[in-house]
Order: sequence, then C-alpha cells, then structure tokens
Amino acid sequence: MSNDDESWLRVKARLRAEVGDDVFSSWFARMDLEQLADGVVRLSVPTRFLKSWIQSHYAERVLACWQAEQDQVGRIELIVRSAVLKTTVQPKPKAELMAASDGARGFGNGVNASVGRPMSAGDPGVHEALGGSPLDARLTFDSFVVGRSNTLAQAAARQVAAARRGDPVMFNPLYIHAGVGLGKTHLLQAITWAGNAGGERKVLYLTAEKFMYGFVSALRTQTALAFKEALRGIGVLVIDDLQFLQGKSTQAEFCHTLNALIDAGRQVVIASDRPPSELESLDDRVRSRLAGGLVVEMGTLGEELRFEILKARVVSARSHHPSFDVPLPVLAYIAKTVTHNGRDLEGALNRLLAHNKLTGQSVTLEMAEREVRDLIRPQEPKRVKIEDIQRIVARQYNVSRSDLLSSRRTANVVRPRQVAMYLAKTLTLRSLPEIGRRFGGRDHTTVLHAVRKIEGLVGNDMALAEEIEILKRQLQE
Repeated sequence: MSNDDESWLRVKARLRAEVGDDVFSSWFARMDLEQLADGVVRLSVPTRFLKSWIQSHYAERVLACWQAEQDQVGRIELIVRSAVLKTTVQPKPKAELMAASDGARGFGNGVNASVGRPMSAGDPGVHEALGGSPLDARLTFDSFVVGRSNTLAQAAARQVAAARRGDPVMFNPLYIHAGVGLGKTHLLQAITWAGNAGGERKVLYLTAEKFMYGFVSALRTQTALAFKEALRGIGVLVIDDLQFLQGKSTQAEFCHTLNALIDAGRQVVIASDRPPSELESLDDRVRSRLAGGLVVEMGTLGEELRFEILKARVVSARSHHPSFDVPLPVLAYIAKTVTHNGRDLEGALNRLLAHNKLTGQSVTLEMAEREVRDLIRPQEPKRVKIEDIQRIVARQYNVSRSDLLSSRRTANVVRPRQVAMYLAKTLTLRSLPEIGRRFGGRDHTTVLHAVRKIEGLVGNDMALAEEIEILKRQLQE
C-alpha cells in the first residue's frame, strides 16, 4: 500500500468520525482515491448524483480532512468513474446500486451503501442525510397534548404514522391547517419520528423551503430527474408550511410529485396556515387535489388545553432542572392571560425557568405577572373566511351558496351576491381578483362594482345597513 493510500485510509477514518457511520456509508463508502499530485486530490464516485451532492454539501469537510493529514493539499477534484466495472469488482446488489442514485437532494432508499443493511430510520442524522429538514427530538406524539381543538388532527396523524406497508391509505393527502404556534409542525414531526421508528415505510419530512431549495439545486446541477424519482419513491412524504411554496416550475413539480405519490398509493401529509382553497398562489389543480383528501383544521388553544400544555412542559423541564417548580395558581394565571399560541406559552415558562435558575428565587404569581407582561396580547378578531361569508349570507337571504356562485341575474340573487362580495372585501384581506374567482370566476371589475354599489346603498338604506351589521357580528363571533 502506498503512502497516498495510507493517507486516504486515515482521511476516511477521520471523515467517518466527523459525520457518523450512517452518513459516511451513504455518501462516502464508494469514493475512491484516483490521484494525489501537486497539492490536488482527485477522488472518484460511481454516479453523477453523488458527485454533485458531495460537492454541494461536503467538499469543504473532505478538503479539511485531507489537509489535516497533508497540509500541502490545496484542492479536491471530484470525478465520475467509468461505468465499465473492472473484472476484480463484483456486481453490487440492486438495492445497493439504488442507494447511490436515489435522489438529487440525497433522498436515499434506507440502504447502507457499503454492506446493504437497513439504516436506523429513527436516527435524525440519517433523516437529515437523506435530505430531510431537521427534526426536533421533543416533537413526538408522547409530548403532544390533546384537547378539543386538535383531537381530530392528532387522531388522523396517529393513524397515518401507525399504518404499515401495504395497508390501504385512508386519508390522502392528510392536510392540516392552523395558525402559528398551534401544533402543526409538532404533529408532522411526530408522524416522521413514529413512522420511521416502525421501519416499514420511510417517512421524509420537508419544509416547503427545503423542497424549493432541493428542486432548484437539482436543476442547477442537472440532477432533476434523480430528484423527481427519489421523491416519488418515498413511503410517506410530509411537507410543512406549504403556504411558502413559490415559483411556477417548483409548484408544477410539486403537483406532479403529489399526483404520482397519491396515484401510487403512497401517503402524503401537508400542513399550512390556511385551507387549500385559500392558497391563492397555488395552481387550481393543486388546490383541488389537496382538498380531495382529509382537510383538518386545528383550532385555537382553549384555556383548559393551555393549562394542560403548561403542566406537561413543567414536567418536561424537571428532567433537566429537578428543582424547578411552578405553583398551579401561576400556571392557571399564564393559561388565562397568555392566549395567543403555544409558542408564547413556551416562552412564558422559559422566562420563569431562567429567572428561577439565575436568581435562585422561587416562582411566584408576582414574578409571573412581571415576567410575562409583554406576552399578554389583546384578543385578536376572528379570521373571517369567504366560505363562511357565503354560507351566512345565503342563509340570511334564503338562497343557496350555489346561487351566489351561479350566473343567475334575478333580483333575489343579485343583491345577496353583492352583499357577500362587499363583506369579502371589507372583512378579509383577499384581493378583488381572488374574490371574483371565489364567486364563480367573476372578473375583478364585477366585484368592484358590487362593493361600490353596497357602499352607496348603506349610506341611505338603514335597513340594509342594519342587515350588514348583523351579518358582520355573526361572522366575527
């Protein structure tokens, strides 16, 4: 064995120690040293995908490992080996070959590239190596506190996570929507942890931002085909924060991936801050496909649920800080006054913990009142949805919702339709074109005419003004 080969063995050992066995086996096990000359190390890998992935994510680390062995090394050069196998090399198992080409963002198929054994799916390092977004070990089903507002979402998520390969897919896609800090990400990561722990189906958790980055990176490195094939080979694809998905080509690829997975009987789970119908930036076909599964809303956290969440967080904190104690009256005060979302509750408790540990003072009601003062927010008005406006207006005027969306021009339909459009413009942040689309595909000028018409009538018609105020109160209750 030459000195260069010995150096390469030490570099690989150093690299394995830094990234871990699973990551090393996935990406570096079949990297070979071709040449070391004039401060340039030439390394080869069997596929173009592996080359682009290592260049994008590990080039500096590989170079640093080489420089730790030989400080004269100044550059790493990656090449793709010839597809012709040498006679001394035995053909590799099919599953092992797939691991090298499975996905432009590193979405492997759960097979260790060096020995063909299953990876430990519950290991977050493996999940991230396969291209997934980072997971928080705290976000599991065991730590999720169930209440009236999230019971259905939690039950559906557990059903998805417990399913096994070959089981019929009940909810596809499962679409969970809620405001900020109400537990969407917690449930999605819980599905990922529990699903991967079962080992039968590989669950991949991605934020919409990571999906976009992966697709754009694959286009740039000309590995888009591998990216698409890898995504469509996932057992359960979990996408978080879908409202941030931007770009026509990215959305088109997401649509194709969604259709391919659902048609193949693979599970898709999606979370967003609004229902599919309100994702205005997405194509109609995507919205329609999303709405065709199970759409579940996670409501605001009631006071009782907030109290239970706080109790659970105190118990969790005691595993690291055994002396931390929060009297029940203090928890009740926080649950009553900090109403916005779960993150504010977490922040309030963290402040009490920090004050307790740094000053040694016991947690009291006075301390809580002082520490969480800025987290006590005024009650926000209810977010009004166009579907609710249409439903309540139709009921008020004794017409159907389909009448409001139809092309009928009779007086008993035109006025309620105009009132509904007026309320949609004044009570929501939707644009005129979006409102028109939601009212049977009408032009924005039709919506503008309706808004101006009702504005003009309200000033002179007291009965109409009173009707609209009643409708507003019903919508904001």
